Amino acid sequence: MPKILIVDDEPDIITLISRYAKREGCDVMTAGDGRQAIEICLKENFDLIVMDIMMPDTDGFTACKKIREFSDVPVIMLSARGTEFDKLFGFEVGVDDYVTKPFSPMELMARIKAVMNRRKASAPQNDSGIVNIGGLEIDTFGLTVTVDGVKNELTAKEFSLLMLFVNNRGAVLSREKILNEVWGYDSFGVDRTVDWQIKLLRSKLGSCRDCIKTVRGVGYKFEP
Repeated sequence: MPKILIVDDEPDIITLISRYAKREGCDVMTAGDGRQAIEICLKENFDLIVMDIMMPDTDGFTACKKIREFSDVPVIMLSARGTEFDKLFGFEVGVDDYVTKPFSPMELMARIKAVMNRRKASAPQNDSGIVNIGGLEIDTFGLTVTVDGVKNELTAKEFSLLMLFVNNRGAVLSREKILNEVWGYDSFGVDRTVDWQIKLLRSKLGSCRDCIKTVRGVGYKFEP
């Protein structure tokens, strides 16, 4: 039974999402603001968090950034604004997906399933969880990458993106394909979303950053 945390300062939103999530067989816990969410996550493990951005005391972005210090649990952010800036900033602090208010509960449930399925698909396939390729040491358990002796932590989204490249090395991947494989849909800001996330990933690859090559007018390819 998947265990999810729903974080929102609007009781009606919490009730709505909880009702649909329980119908899908989820074990649900709730919080009314970001500070509560952080405190709960320090004590409980979750398969996924659904969290609003605009909340009193501690907003969703701040809470997500703090949770990322000790957990790689997937986070779907609810936003009443839905601007491209919010989405790009959210990806930088570790958000896995966005749903703009007002939203369809059925679409949100589909997004929840898609994010959790992608997490399962990217789980390590060996006991050590270590992948060595082209000078990169990827720890698939710890979501870290080590280059030239320097270790960097990856967000869940950066890890999914890196593993997509590793599993398709040498192949040219279009922005649309990357968005569909990593985010699970292609509904907004294709170029900016993918380009920004790749910029963040490259910044953590050190001297191996050029392994991710830009193919003008098409997309990207990974050549270790």
